[in-house]
Amino acid sequence: MEQHAVVTLKKGEGRTIKSGGMWIYDNEIAAIAGECQPGSIVSVADFDGYPMGKGFFNPHSKIRVRMMSRRGEQEIDHAFLEMRVKNAWEYRKRTVDTHACRVIFGEADWLPGLVVDKYSDVLVVQSLALGIDRFKEEIIAILKEILAKDGIQIRGVYERSDAKVRRQEGMELYKGFLGAEFDTKVEIEENGIRYLVDVKDGQKTGFFLDQKYNRRAIQAVCRDAKVLDCFTHTGSFALNAGIAGASDVLGVDASELAVRQAEENAALNGLGRKVAFQCADVFELLPELERKGEKFDVVILDPPAFTKSRNSIKNAVKGYREINLRAMKLVRDGGFLATCSCSHFMDYELFTKTIRQAAASAHKRLRQVEYRTQAPDHPILWAAEESYYLKFYLFQVCGEK
Repeated sequence: MEQHAVVTLKKGEGRTIKSGGMWIYDNEIAAIAGECQPGSIVSVADFDGYPMGKGFFNPHSKIRVRMMSRRGEQEIDHAFLEMRVKNAWEYRKRTVDTHACRVIFGEADWLPGLVVDKYSDVLVVQSLALGIDRFKEEIIAILKEILAKDGIQIRGVYERSDAKVRRQEGMELYKGFLGAEFDTKVEIEENGIRYLVDVKDGQKTGFFLDQKYNRRAIQAVCRDAKVLDCFTHTGSFALNAGIAGASDVLGVDASELAVRQAEENAALNGLGRKVAFQCADVFELLPELERKGEKFDVVILDPPAFTKSRNSIKNAVKGYREINLRAMKLVRDGGFLATCSCSHFMDYELFTKTIRQAAASAHKRLRQVEYRTQAPDHPILWAAEESYYLKFYLFQVCGEK
């Protein structure tokens, strides 16, 4: 058995991994015995020497060790990686439509720091941790073999490791082809709607797969409705409204590129006359629509994360409160509001409290239709709080009577 450096925890530390989590922070470590290179596999022991498992080490990150296995005797080899990838794919096959889905979701699939999205016959990879970077190409090769056994031939792989969080790991940002070049505009279908996904220049990995079934959920309230879709990105909620039979849909986004892509997607689905898009700042547009006396049967809010750290949470709360208050005022009495937060730090309790405050300020009463989270291909690992990030409410909005 290969010998690894041993990371020993301080007495009373390691509460996260002892409860089933994946991370060990720099201030939890008492000692490191043996040679320990950045990104290398280490064994982890409790203060009394009890084996806690194995993970990879990064001296440049506050998260010093990301656990790969809870078994001290487990070798992190090809067979181990094959087992992890196969389990991830089998889980998706049982829980989601796999035409376009997230195949690997980092810690929630026990492959920390790695994201792999599948768009039809293209894979998009995002590596966010130093240790997993060493295994990245081997994991992709394994995944392609597993998919091929199910008759899925992958024609190309693109890497989108251009997230700023890589700098916290002491890594450079990178994007580019892994292997042969290919056309990076990929057509997918979701909920019966076709999209062109730009895996090279689109946000994140090109498309927000986590809202798959939340988009479908709004269809029920959109028939014959006048709909406003804010932060539309490439038009996904707007197109779900259109396909469900909405009479008139306006999608709004601050990005001209996103609006152009949304218009392409509308045309692709024959919805160009019913679904229109506008490039505008939502925070400026909502008060303007209110002043004009506009009313909508359905308003959808799917903003980007207003905070990516605990330090900016107060400003984020103000932002969420403001857009929800404005949106509620634009909803016709008895109409519907779909509202989301994709920030982990804006947790369920805080998001719920913020919406309640907005409703009080707008003098509206909310009837909850349903509460949802991210699609099952973005599984929530209960011991890893960071894996639970998307909150989605659908409300009926009523005036005070």
